[in-house]
Amino acid sequence: MDMDRAIELTLEQEFSLRNFADMVQQMSREQAQAFLVEQHRLMMLQKTMYQEILKQEWKLDSNFAAR
Repeated sequence: MDMDRAIELTLEQEFSLRNFADMVQQMSREQAQAFLVEQHRLMMLQKTMYQEILKQEWKLDSNFAAR
């Protein structure tokens, strides 16, 4: 399977993205900046949660990960 093909958005995700873009267009600059910072914070939390879940599933402890 082609990598570009594997990471395409579904039709539902495309619709959600368009809806999101329309919502952002209605925001003031200050609102959009605050929203962007919050979205980045949430993405970092999501990454941390995924890493913790993988550590638990793969039974990696902090000693092993530090090596």
